[in-house]
Order: sequence, then C-alpha cells, then structure tokens
Amino acid sequence: MPLLRKTTSHGPTLLTDQDIYLFKEGNHFRLYDKLGSHPMTVNGRTGILFSVWAPNAHYVSLIGDFNNWDRGAHPLKSRWDSSGIWEGFVPDLKPGTVYKYHIASRGHHYTVDKGDPYAFRWELAPRTASVVWDLDYKWQDQLWMKERHKNNALNAPLSIYEVHLGSWRRVPEEHNRYLTYREMAQYLVAYVKEMGFTHVEFLPVMEHPFYGSWGYQVVGFFAPTSRYGTPQDFMCLIDQLHQNGIGVILDWVPSHFPTDQHGLAYFDGTHLYEHADAQKGYHPDWGSAIFNYGRNEVREFLISSALFWLDKYHVDGIRVDAVASMLYLDYSRKEGEWIPNEHGGRENLEAIGFLRRLNEVVYGEYPDVQTMAEESTAWPMVTRPIYAGGLGFGIKWNMGWMHDTLQYISTDTIFRKYHHDQLTFSLWYAFYENFVLPFSHDEVVHGKGSIFGKMPGDDWQKYANLRLLYGYMFGHPGKKLLFMGDEFGQWKEWHHDESIEWHALNFAPHQGVRKWVSDLNRVYRQEMALHENDFGREGCEWIDINDWENSIISFIRRGHSKKDLFLIVCNFTPVPRYWYRLGVPEAGYWEEILNSDAQDYGGSGSGNFGGMEADGWGAHGRPYSLIMTLPPLGVVFFKKRKS
Repeated sequence: MPLLRKTTSHGPTLLTDQDIYLFKEGNHFRLYDKLGSHPMTVNGRTGILFSVWAPNAHYVSLIGDFNNWDRGAHPLKSRWDSSGIWEGFVPDLKPGTVYKYHIASRGHHYTVDKGDPYAFRWELAPRTASVVWDLDYKWQDQLWMKERHKNNALNAPLSIYEVHLGSWRRVPEEHNRYLTYREMAQYLVAYVKEMGFTHVEFLPVMEHPFYGSWGYQVVGFFAPTSRYGTPQDFMCLIDQLHQNGIGVILDWVPSHFPTDQHGLAYFDGTHLYEHADAQKGYHPDWGSAIFNYGRNEVREFLISSALFWLDKYHVDGIRVDAVASMLYLDYSRKEGEWIPNEHGGRENLEAIGFLRRLNEVVYGEYPDVQTMAEESTAWPMVTRPIYAGGLGFGIKWNMGWMHDTLQYISTDTIFRKYHHDQLTFSLWYAFYENFVLPFSHDEVVHGKGSIFGKMPGDDWQKYANLRLLYGYMFGHPGKKLLFMGDEFGQWKEWHHDESIEWHALNFAPHQGVRKWVSDLNRVYRQEMALHENDFGREGCEWIDINDWENSIISFIRRGHSKKDLFLIVCNFTPVPRYWYRLGVPEAGYWEEILNSDAQDYGGSGSGNFGGMEADGWGAHGRPYSLIMTLPPLGVVFFKKRKS
C-alpha cells in the first residue's frame, strides 16, 4: 500500500513533477501506477486516491455505493499543472469499493457517468462500474521468469494452444456455466502439459461488456474480465502455467474500442481517445471507435496497458489484433470514405509510429518476451528492426500460408495436382518475416465450419487429411498455433456459448488425431532441426518441388549446426506410393521418426519398418537417395542417424 505523508495545497497525489513532464511529453508508460484508484495512507488515514484524465471537463466527481451515487458528495479537483488530470483522496474507502466518475463537460451541457479507464477490476457484466482493487499476489514462478528468455526465443520451439476461456470447457450440470480462472488452472494446465504445447494464447481477457465479442470489444484495458474470477485468480492461472513450463500470450486489442456509454468513447464530452472525424475514428466493420494514435496521452494509455500485463501479470507476449486495420487509412472503406495522409497516401502514419514505439518500449523493458502481429497483408518488414525501417514485431501471423493451405487441403484429392502451387508458394516468402503458422479461431466460425469439416473425402480420408495437414504444418518452417478443439478434430465449428466437443474423444479416430498432435509437439520440441532455424533460409531446403502429378512434396529441415537433418515427405493423394525414390544429401541410415498413417493414430499402418539406408544412387541433384513407401494421405518424418 503506498504511503504518502507529504501533501501539497492541492491535496495528496502520486504524481510527481517528473510524471507530469513525461505525461505531457508522451513518454510515460507506467500510468497504471499513477492514474486510476490506489489505496494509500495520508497523515495516518487510509483511503483511496482517485485520478482521471478528463481535460475538457469542468466538473468531475466520484460516485458509488459509498455515497449513494451522489454526484455532489465527492468532487475531484483539477490539477494546477494543465495536465487535464483530476484527483481526489477519499479516506476510509477500501479495496472492493464500487465507483464511477461523474463528468460534466466544459462548454456545453453534456454529463455522463464513466468507468475508470485505468481500473484494475470491473463489476461483473452486465453491471458497468469499476472496482477498487489491490493487485498483491505472491508469485511462485521465479524459475520460469529466470529462464523464460530461452523459452520465448526465436530459435526456441513455439507451439501455441489458442483458448477462449468461456468455452474451452463448461459445466453442463450447473446451467452450462464456464470454468473459473482457478478451475482452468487445474484442468487447462494439465491438458496443455499432456499435449506438449509450449504456450497458451488467450483470446482477450480484458474486461468487455458483450460476451459475444469474444473479448475483442474492450472497455477495461487494465482488468481481466470478472466473469471468471478476481485479478488474483487470473494471476493464479498464469502462475500455474508458468510453474509447469508453459508460456502465456495475451490477445491485445489497440485497434478499436466499443462505444458503450460507460467506456472510453466521448469520455469527457469530447472525442478524447478516438478521432472526432468518423472517416478516421469509426470502424465500419465492427461499429466501434478507432484510437487517435496521434495523441500523446492515447499512445501512453495503450503502451501502459501492454506493459501492465507484462509487469503485473507476468505474461510472456502480446498478440496485437487487427494490425492491418491500423496500418491502412482506407481499410474496409470505399473511395471517398477515408482521409489520405499528409503525403496523399493510404498509410496511417500515426498508427505506424505508435506500433514502432510500442515495440521499442516493450522490448526495451522486457527483452525476454515477444510481440506478435496479426497482419493480413503484404506490409513489408513487420518483424524487422525499427532502425532498419521495420515495425519491430517479434513474430507475424502467416495468413497467406493459412489461406492457401486450407484452400488446398479442402480441394478433392483428384484435383489437387492442379493446385500444387498453393503448397509450394509459401516457401518462396517464408523467410521474409518471422512467421507463426496459425489455424486460429477465425477459421472455425461464421459458417466456415471446423478444420475437420473442411477435409474432403469419406470418413477415413477426412481423418487422414487432418493428420496430414498437421504434419505438414509441423514440418514447415515457422512457429505453430492451433485453436482449441482443432487438436482432436472437433466436428462442428466453434461457438462461444458451448464447450468444445470433448465427447468426440469417445471415438478412436479423434483419439488418434489428438495422439498425433501430441507426438508432433513432442518431436518438434525435442529436435533442433524442426524449430531452431525457423526463420533462416538455411533451415529448409526443397528436395522435390515438382512432383505435382502425384501431389507429393519433400524437403529437408536443418538446425544451426547443420548436423541434424530431417526429411519430411507429404503425399496429398489417397494412393500409396511404393518404391518412391528421393535424393538426400548424406549417406547412412534415415530413421522414420513420425508417420501419420501409423495405426496408433487411426491410419492403415503403411510405412517403412522404422527407416532405411541411403544408397549411392543420386537423385534430385543429391549424391544419395532413399527408396521408400509413402502412405496414402500421409506424411513421414525421417531423421538422419548420426554416424
């Protein structure tokens, strides 16, 4: 609890002259320690200090249960330093106090009751007030935090399990309620550890009024949603994941915010956080407001939010949502519906500056975490350093690979040979960025069906295609991401009001898919050649790119040492290929490490009896070759055994 004995004529404050200087300058990125509501002691009396930025207000007061929501009972005072910050200390209040700010705007008759932009907790929706809260928690993840630079490094294995907290698992006998954070700490941690994923990525946990937005319409940028418990409950979930060697990534939404009256929109009777002009400040796709990235205080608010989760909640990375919508002024707009930048272009220069500053600050403060961009266009150098002209992200979602791959795998096997380029194109650009290969929630909603539902053919072919798809993904350069339910082949598309289809695991083919994903994770994590050089051209080499007639691709994966070699061969037809010859760069024994057609996974059992010796017949420009059996709709991983 902060201890403050020195006061000014204005009253108690946490803000120093240096804080105000940085705030006005646009370089204060720990505002959550200064603004909002904070317990403190003043001249021996404990209470709560409230601070809110509302520069265009002429009156601000504190309202809540403690004063019967009386707008005149506890007025705040405007600071004397032209910062636009209003403050007030209320003795005898404690954590748990429910409150809002009553704001009357300057110059016209607009009054509104607002939640606290910097609140650490909010009431359970549909209630909309903020809650004073203390974030004290005794963390037990010291070992993880000490070593996490190794687990989050670009040369480490990253296999991410994407989770929506409200629908991962429900309790049907209790009115289909969702699990709490602490219940998730029990069940999710054990499951992710069993499956071998390295990280969990949560769809936005920040407080949101509309559950059906999946968390992407945020009002509380500094508070985990109260739907699943307290802030400490969420800390416990992260702590348990860390103690079990699992990293945590949070989906974070600086691209827009909802216009609910109690939120950020029109905060003090002016467009404070958003652009006033709808051509820049209104998002046509989501009916939401767009942040004004050209304003110092708005950039500080957002960057402070990002640092807050890294600081107070020990998270290991943030995935920045909808980056493309930030980069382009004409995003989802027709001609005449957008305002060009000062050079006449469509690039949002203010947003570009914000993203660069975000990454600069995050990596400057926390060099052992990662920022990830969901960027769906060909914007150059998203994951390249700021000093070289890049945006400075650590990793970018490879949306092009995802779309091409799903379109290809959805094609009937008879016609795949005419679409061979959809498989091979990705390796032409795979190393221009640091990519993660995502099969995310966006691909299993809005009538798109489940990943399993996209697979063509009869039931056997559907399961074989799904195992082949995941094997190809884990062999391909790039980090990995699967949305919950994908790992066992959920039948129907995801819905946020229902649990994923755990009952599918009563059927052997789904058990086989889950075991296959678990084994893929195990081998991916163990073998340096499959993850260490994901972002370097020397980490991947085509063996045969041209066998379109048989819909077969083959490539080599290498680690930095180049001593560990893996050969990955994918047969995208239901026809087994016998006596299939492939060139390899080294002689010796090549062990069959993984085979998606193994009976353990629900396959037919076609394979190579554990491996084979390379002979001296050259092929595909290599001095040696292997003669192998390629299973139908199968992928095989061969590892060169060291001499």
